[in-house]
Amino acid sequence: MTGRLPVLVIVGRPNVGKSTLFNRLTRSRDALVADQPGVTRDRHYGFARVMDRDLIVVDTGGLGVEDENVDRLAARQTQLAIDEADAVLFVVDGRAGLLPGDTVVAGRLRGLAAPVHVLVNKAEGQPAEQAAAEFHELGLGEPRAISAEHGDRVSAALEVIIDRLPSPSVSDQGDAATATGPSDSIHLAVLGRPNAGKSTLINRLLGEERMLALDQPGTTRDAIAADFERDGQAFRIVDTAGVRRRARVHDALEKFSVIKALQAVEAAQVTLLVIDAQSGIGAQDARLLRAALERGRGVVIAINKWDGLSDEDRRFIKTELSVTLNFADYLPLCFISALHGSGLGELLDTIRQVHAACFATLSTPALSRALEAAVQAHAPPAVHGRRIKLRYAHQGGRNPPRIVIHGNQTDRLGHEYKRYLTNRFRQAFALQGTPVELVFRSGENPYEHRAGKKNPR
Repeated sequence: MTGRLPVLVIVGRPNVGKSTLFNRLTRSRDALVADQPGVTRDRHYGFARVMDRDLIVVDTGGLGVEDENVDRLAARQTQLAIDEADAVLFVVDGRAGLLPGDTVVAGRLRGLAAPVHVLVNKAEGQPAEQAAAEFHELGLGEPRAISAEHGDRVSAALEVIIDRLPSPSVSDQGDAATATGPSDSIHLAVLGRPNAGKSTLINRLLGEERMLALDQPGTTRDAIAADFERDGQAFRIVDTAGVRRRARVHDALEKFSVIKALQAVEAAQVTLLVIDAQSGIGAQDARLLRAALERGRGVVIAINKWDGLSDEDRRFIKTELSVTLNFADYLPLCFISALHGSGLGELLDTIRQVHAACFATLSTPALSRALEAAVQAHAPPAVHGRRIKLRYAHQGGRNPPRIVIHGNQTDRLGHEYKRYLTNRFRQAFALQGTPVELVFRSGENPYEHRAGKKNPR
């Protein structure tokens, strides 16, 4: 099992620039992973890569504010995130100066096991020592002046923060089975809200024809793994809440942790999202789904509690899912009953197929032929009267499949045409359930001198 990603949690009063710093740290990522209901008091989660380290970054709210009735829940959610942090970034406003709310936040942060770094934001144009001077009173170490909006001194502050994080784990170094190739076991992360039946499904899978199931040592912040075998295929379930005996499972009382879910996604090869058929897919489910796809994980969606629904209800739910999941219509849906065990054979077969697609080997001739067929069926649009030429393709990686396409003016290809190519490759090579990454390179074709020559067989 791979190690977990370090967690950076950003805290501070409202409007000090926490979200700006979050966006700067996660600038290479397009999607916010998850949030709780609200606007300015949301918690946002994102993946970031800083100084060659992969991280989870959490943007919080709810600390150092006056309205306890409005912000009690946000403060409690923020505290849960802080408890799971490897480092806390305490952002203060250098223009406003030290305020009582900052002192309140500092008081809550003292005594944490994780290091706390005070970042004096909005300090552009000011000497660092002058901007940070009064914030020494917080008693949380050396304040560092930055400008999250302009990037001033952010890199220097991050260098100190990253150096003090736990040593890179196997997954951080890129040597894990999830990054380089499949192991004997299919590593499966199971996500879902407590009432979706996630634990019921896990315990049923572990309880039938089980070869081995044991908890792996780790802290409460780590995903827990358990092994089982079905029809000769080994599986490793990575469960965010830990794999427990049926008698100890109380779905309604489970605490849902987005951080644990993201750690489970990182430790897995395929993600299984369990949805309650009667509740449908929620906003948090959709964002966690995007998180798994963003990390390049294959995904299978299990629609649980399917038994007992009328035909009319089933038609309505399928229509609703097709609309909600239109951004990922290539993901397979499996309709199951975890309680009664129906549909689980098909579910495991689908997981195997998605895993195979994640690690598919795609030959250069086959990819180039698929590219040629796609271009012949629908050529890329001309740009300023000049045709975009796509010459050949080869595989650049697995899990997820990465296809490198060479041609000229490839940087001018629009999003819609890239999506068209992705769908053509997906259909040609049965790459269902996995993201497909396209990488475009412009330049000369190194095989051009072979034009017109037949390859020896």
